[in-house]
Amino acid sequence: MNRKWKGASCDGAMVLLLLGHMTTALEVPLDSKVLEGLPQPPTITLQSPKDYIIDPRENIVINCEAKGKPHPSFSWTRNGSHFDLDKDPKVTMKPSSGTLVIDISGEKAEAYEGVYQCTARNEHGTAVSNDIVIRQSRSPLWSKERIEPVVVQLGVSLILQCRPPAGLPPPIIFWMDPFFQRLPQNARVSQALNGDLYFSNVQMEDTRSDYICYARFPHTQTIQQKQPITVKVLDNSPAGQRRPSFMTPKGTNSVATVLRGETLELECIADGLPTPDMSWNKEKGDLPSGRFSFHNFQKTLRVTEVTEADSGDYRCTAKNSQGLAHHVITVMVKAAPYWVGAPRNLILAPRESGILTCHVGGNPKPTITWSVNGVPIENTPKDPSRKVEDDTVILSDVQTGSSAVYQCNASNEFGYLLANAFVNVLAEPPRVLTPPNKLYQVIANNPALLDCAFFGSPIPKITWYKDQQTSILNSDPYVLHINGTLEIHAAQPLHSGKYTCVATNYLASKENHVRLEVKEPTRILKQPEYNVVQRNSKAVFECKVKHDPTLTPIMSWLKDNEELPDNERFVIESESLTISHVTEADEGTYTCIMNTTLDQDSASAVLTVVEATPTPPIIYEQPDPPTDLELTDQRERSVQLTWTPGDEHNSPIQKFLVQYEDSLHQEEAWVNMTEVPGTKTTVHLDLSPYVYYSFRVLALNDVGFSDPSLPSKQYRTNPAKPDENPSEVEGFGIKPNNLVISWKELNGLQSNGPGLQYKVSWKQKDVDQEWITETVANTSQFVVSDTPTFSAYEIKVQAENDYGTGPTPEVVVGYSGEDLPSAAPDSVQVEALNDTLAEVRWEPVHLSAVRGRLQGYKLYYWRERSLHKEDSQPEEAQVLVFGENKTDGRLPGLHPYSLYSLDMRVFNGKGEGPPSARQQFETPEGVPGQPASFRVTEPSLDSLTLVWTPPEEENGRLTLYTLRYQPVNTTSELGPMEEIILSPNETVLTVSNLKYSTRYKFYLSASTVKGSGPTVTEEGVTIMDEAMPSRQLDIATQGWFIGLMCAIALLILVLLIVCFIKRNKGGKYPVKEKEDAHQDPEIQPMKEDDGTFGEYSDTEDHKPLKGSRTPSNGTVKKDDSDDSLVDYGEGGDGQFNEDGSFIGQYSGKKEKDTAEGNESSEAPSPVNAMNSFV
Repeated sequence: MNRKWKGASCDGAMVLLLLGHMTTALEVPLDSKVLEGLPQPPTITLQSPKDYIIDPRENIVINCEAKGKPHPSFSWTRNGSHFDLDKDPKVTMKPSSGTLVIDISGEKAEAYEGVYQCTARNEHGTAVSNDIVIRQSRSPLWSKERIEPVVVQLGVSLILQCRPPAGLPPPIIFWMDPFFQRLPQNARVSQALNGDLYFSNVQMEDTRSDYICYARFPHTQTIQQKQPITVKVLDNSPAGQRRPSFMTPKGTNSVATVLRGETLELECIADGLPTPDMSWNKEKGDLPSGRFSFHNFQKTLRVTEVTEADSGDYRCTAKNSQGLAHHVITVMVKAAPYWVGAPRNLILAPRESGILTCHVGGNPKPTITWSVNGVPIENTPKDPSRKVEDDTVILSDVQTGSSAVYQCNASNEFGYLLANAFVNVLAEPPRVLTPPNKLYQVIANNPALLDCAFFGSPIPKITWYKDQQTSILNSDPYVLHINGTLEIHAAQPLHSGKYTCVATNYLASKENHVRLEVKEPTRILKQPEYNVVQRNSKAVFECKVKHDPTLTPIMSWLKDNEELPDNERFVIESESLTISHVTEADEGTYTCIMNTTLDQDSASAVLTVVEATPTPPIIYEQPDPPTDLELTDQRERSVQLTWTPGDEHNSPIQKFLVQYEDSLHQEEAWVNMTEVPGTKTTVHLDLSPYVYYSFRVLALNDVGFSDPSLPSKQYRTNPAKPDENPSEVEGFGIKPNNLVISWKELNGLQSNGPGLQYKVSWKQKDVDQEWITETVANTSQFVVSDTPTFSAYEIKVQAENDYGTGPTPEVVVGYSGEDLPSAAPDSVQVEALNDTLAEVRWEPVHLSAVRGRLQGYKLYYWRERSLHKEDSQPEEAQVLVFGENKTDGRLPGLHPYSLYSLDMRVFNGKGEGPPSARQQFETPEGVPGQPASFRVTEPSLDSLTLVWTPPEEENGRLTLYTLRYQPVNTTSELGPMEEIILSPNETVLTVSNLKYSTRYKFYLSASTVKGSGPTVTEEGVTIMDEAMPSRQLDIATQGWFIGLMCAIALLILVLLIVCFIKRNKGGKYPVKEKEDAHQDPEIQPMKEDDGTFGEYSDTEDHKPLKGSRTPSNGTVKKDDSDDSLVDYGEGGDGQFNEDGSFIGQYSGKKEKDTAEGNESSEAPSPVNAMNSFV
C-alpha cells in the first residue's frame, strides 16, 4: 500500500492530511434520550462460528443477531442461493432476530449441510455474516477385518497400526485392554501422534493378546474399538544391540507446515537397543521461551501460539550406548489472515470526509476485496465520492442519504476474514449532556474538573467562558480536554464562579452553565501535645482547627485508633478533650480528627500517667521554641538550616523536629520533614523541585513539644522533570474483554513541575507488536477495551510534566479479564472401589479453554436412588473440589447398593465452566443396618413372640435373619446360646418350649451377601403357672408316688440293659417303645436336693422349639445325647425306616439345634423340612 501512495499526486497528499484530521470516529453516547431517533445502519452482534459441526441428535441453531435503527430485517442464503424459509416447515426464525432453528426430528441432519450466510438490512444499509459451514458430526464404525497375530523376535522394533475410521471431528486415539485400563507406555513403548503404537524394541513382557486401539469421537461422545491384536515375542533368535534409527519420520530431513497462532507438534520416534533417549534443539536459535514443552517421553516437541519467528530447522537426536542418529525438521510458518486493524464504524456529517482501513496480515499476503451493502464494490453504481486503494476506502464530500455498510474480505489459501463497518451520514445539532447548573466544590490547590459532555454531527467545537467574560478559557491555568472537560490544575478561591460551556457546529449552538466553588482547606492550627500527668489528676488535649466557613466541621477523637471509652470522665468540647481522674488505663495515643464534606485533617499526641509524689516536684515544662532560623549553602536541590535552641525548662531537649510548608501546593499545611538529635542545631535538607519552602523547628523534651519557631524565609526551587514514576502499577481485568491499568498517583511534591501527566503504555506479552501509549492526567487508572480474554500484557506508566518525562518506567505484567471456562473436563471415568468409596479420573481441560487462572475442578455427584427401592427420590447434589493439578480423586461416604450420577466442571476466578457429560455408576452391596424395630410380645408359660421390621438401610438384598437367644438368671448370668436362621421375608416368630418364669435375651441381625449387619437386642420373660407348684408339691409328698417313681427307675434300668444286649446283636430298637418308656416330664416327682422337676434326660432343655427350622441342607444336627438313629442301629447315614415308623413317631421330638430355611412358622417334621428343599 505504501508504494501506491508514493505515486499519488500532491493534491492527493493534501487530501490525506485533511482526512487524517477528520476521520476521528464520532462516539454515539449511550443516553437513551440521545439515541432516540438517531438512524443507524445494521451491525452484526452475534453469529455462529465459521466451521459449525452439529450434533445429529439435536436441533440445529444458526445464530444471527444484529442491531440498527430501524431494527433490521433478516434473510439467508444457502450454498450461494436464496434460502426460502417459507418452503420448509422444519425451519423457523426467532422473532426480532435472524437466528434459524431447524427441527431435525424425523429428518436426517445431513440434509441441512451446506454454507449459510445471514443478511441484516434496513433502509440505511446491509450487513452480512461470515459464511457458516454446517457439517454433521460423524463417528463411523471400524471396518470389519481379520488381524493375524504378530510374531516378532526379542529386541526388534514393532509398529501396531491403529488406522481409525475418519470422523468429524477426528477421533482421539488411545490404547487399552478389554477392561478399559490404559496399556503402560514408557520411553520404549509409546503412542505416536497418528495413533499407532511404537515399540523401539520388544521385550518378552510385550507378549499379550489384548492390544486394543480405541477411537473416541468427542462431539458425539462415542467410542469405537479395533479388533484386539495379539503380539507374541520369541527369543529363539533375539536381535542384538544396535544404534538408533528413526521409525518416524523417515530419513534425515522432513518438512512441517504450521499456521501462525496454532500449536506446532513435532515428533521423532526411534528404534534401537538399548532404548534410545530423545533430545531436541533449534538450529541457529533457541527454543521459544515459555512456549515449548516436551511430551510422550521427549519424543514430541510442542510449541504453542506459533509466530513467524518459530520458522527454521529443528533437530531431534536419538542416542543410546551404541551411537546416535539425527533428523532435521524444517518448519514453515504460514498465516491465515489476521487483523492488524479492522475497519471501524464512521459517523460523518454531510460534506465531511473519512477513511475506512482494512489492515490485515497473513502469509501468503491476503487478497482484499470490498463490498457495499453485501454487493461487490465493483458491481455497485460508480460513486465519485468514493475511492478504493487496496486496503483503504477513501470517502470525501459525503452526502445525506449515502449511509451504507461496507464489507472488507481478506482471504488467502488458509482462510478468510470478513468485517462489516458502517458509514452513517448524520446532520445533528449539538446537544450538551451534562446537567444544567451543576455545582462543583473542591478544596483549594486541588484539581477542578468541569464536565461538558456533548454530542452532534459534525463534531461540535467546545468553548468555555467564565462569568460575564467574553474571552475563551484555553490557557494557563485552564486546560481544555478533547471530551469537552475544562480542568484547573490547582484551583484557587479566585477561580470560583459561573462557567459557561458552548457546543457549536454549523447547524446550531448549545450552551450549558455550571458553578465552581473553591473552599479553604481544613487545617489543625494547634495540635494536641505530649502530656505527662499524675494519676487521679486531669489531662487536657487542645486541638484548634481552621476550616472553610461554608463547610460544616465534625470533630472526633480516637484513643489508639479506636473510639473513646464510653465514660463520663471523657469530655469533648469544641476545641479540646478533657480526661478527669486519670488512671494508668488512660495511657495511649489520642488523635484529633476534623472532618468536612470535602476534606479532613488530624493530629495525635501521647498521654503518659505517672505516680503522684508527696513532695512538690520539680516543675518540668515544654521547651521554648527555637529562634534565629537561617538558610545557608543554598543550592538547586538542598539547603543548610541552622537555629538557636530555647530554654529547656528542667528537661533536656531530646530532639528537634523540622517542618516545612509548601505555599505553592498546600498553603498553611506544615509537614514533618526530618528529626535532629537534641545536641545539634543544624541540618542539611534535601529539597524537591517546584516547591515554595518555608521551614520551622520544634523542640521535644520529656514533657512534650515546644511551640513552633517562627517560619524561615521562603526558599523557592525551580521546576524540573519528574524524578520518579507512579508506584503500585498493576493490570487486571474486570470484564473478559478489558484490562484496567492502575497506579498510585504522584503528589504535588513529587510532580517536580506543572502539567503533571501520565504516559500509560501497554502491549500484549510475547506478541510482536509496538507499545500502545495514551497520556492521561488527574486519574489513577486507565481501561483498555477489546482485549483477548485472560491474556498477559506488559504495562508501564511514566510521569511527565511541562519540563520533561520521568525515568524509564519498570515494566510489569498484568492480565486482562477472565471469562467463564468454555469446556468441560474430558474422559471422565468413575469406578466404585467398594460399597462406600468410588474413584474418578478425568483428562485436564486445556488452558486455552479455561479462559482464566485455573483454580481447580468441581465434582457434582448425587444419589439417584437405591437399587433396592425403585421409587426412591434423587438426593441433593454434593460438591467435591479438587486442585488444579489433580486428574483423579475419590468420593467417600457413598451409600451402598445405590445408583449415583456425577458431572465435573472446571472453574477459574470468574466461575464454573459447563458440566461434563453425566456419568452414572452403581455401588456394590454392603452389610445392612440393624433391624429398624425389635420387640417381644405375647408372653406365655413356654413361648414368646418376636416382632421386628427390616433395616431402614438394607444396603443390598437381604438373604436371611440370624436370631440367637439365651436365658438370663437372677444374677444376670447368661445361659447356653441357641441360634435360628430365618428367611429374609419373615418379621414375626414365636419361640416355643421355653422355661416358665424365665428371662431370655434375644439377638437379631440381618445379612446380605456381604455379611451380617449390627445386632439389635431385646429381652422378654415367660409367665409363671401359679397352680403348678402347689399341685406338684402335693403329689411329691405322697408315698404311693415315691414308690411309683422307684418302679419306673427300675424299669428304665431293665430297658437299658435289654437295649445294650440287642444293640450288640445288631437288632433294631423300636422308637415307639422308647417313647412309651418316657413319660411326660411334667408328672415326674420333684428332686429333693434342688426342688426342680425331674427331667427325662439331660437333653430335655434342648428340644426343638415350635417355629424352628431344619438346616438349609435338609439334615438334622446330631444331638448331644446318645439318643440318635445311629445309636438305635439305623446306620451311620441317619436314614429312615422303609415303613415310615420314624416319620410318625419321632417327628417334632428331640433336636438340639434350630433349623434354617424359608418355611412357614408351623412345626414341620424332618421329612417335610427336607422335602421343602427338593
